[in-house]
Amino acid sequence: MSSEVGSHWFESMADHMGPAYLRYSFTKGTTQEIDHIVSVLGLAPGMRVLDVGCGPGRHAYELARRGIAVHGIDISQTFVDLAQLSAPSGATFERMDARALTFNNEFDAAICLCQGAFGLMTANGHDIDVLRGIRRALKDGAGMALSAFNAYFAVKYFEQATFDAGTGVSHEVTEIRNQEGVGQTVDLWTGCYTPRELRIMLAACNFEPHSISSVDPGAYREAPASTESSEFLVIAFTSPFRREGDLSGPH
Repeated sequence: MSSEVGSHWFESMADHMGPAYLRYSFTKGTTQEIDHIVSVLGLAPGMRVLDVGCGPGRHAYELARRGIAVHGIDISQTFVDLAQLSAPSGATFERMDARALTFNNEFDAAICLCQGAFGLMTANGHDIDVLRGIRRALKDGAGMALSAFNAYFAVKYFEQATFDAGTGVSHEVTEIRNQEGVGQTVDLWTGCYTPRELRIMLAACNFEPHSISSVDPGAYREAPASTESSEFLVIAFTSPFRREGDLSGPH
């Protein structure tokens, strides 16, 4: 199943970084992150997981090694190609736009981590389009793990970035390097959120929040929201009574 694939500013960054993306420190905590998500979502072999914004596939690989079938989607063809190169059994990948997911009631769980699509959508409404698409893709009672940049942390600590209070978007000019070490200066835009905003979005998409925890890459846990972590980790479950567009509720 496929969607209409649009374009996104992140694609040129992915094209330049290629496999060098996996050299960045924030990618080194994959096993710990999946340990936590498997536990809190109750994932087990035989389940099917959607990985939204999968990048080169590091989280999908880890899930597949545990006997969990996973389908990763990313808007970057470069990252999809990398993910497919040495994918373990049970992990599949395709290029797809997270703003236009077309899956319907197919997955037991979904992950959207490390600003995998969500948070990289600077236009108004696109992040909630990602959430709505994930909700449609999930079975009733399914779980979701999603990370979002912490707006409090961005205001307090992002000294090299400009935070737009009106849009909640952080803008940074930074340098990325490819496999050969060649640098390229790029603009990086990241949508940042408060727990209140995240809960409102979850409710609008018929998710029931379990927890919104302060976390950092490689240090996932359940913990109170604070100003001192770079990310929030959202754990939520789909309502067993109501799908998007059905406002009747339980009977």
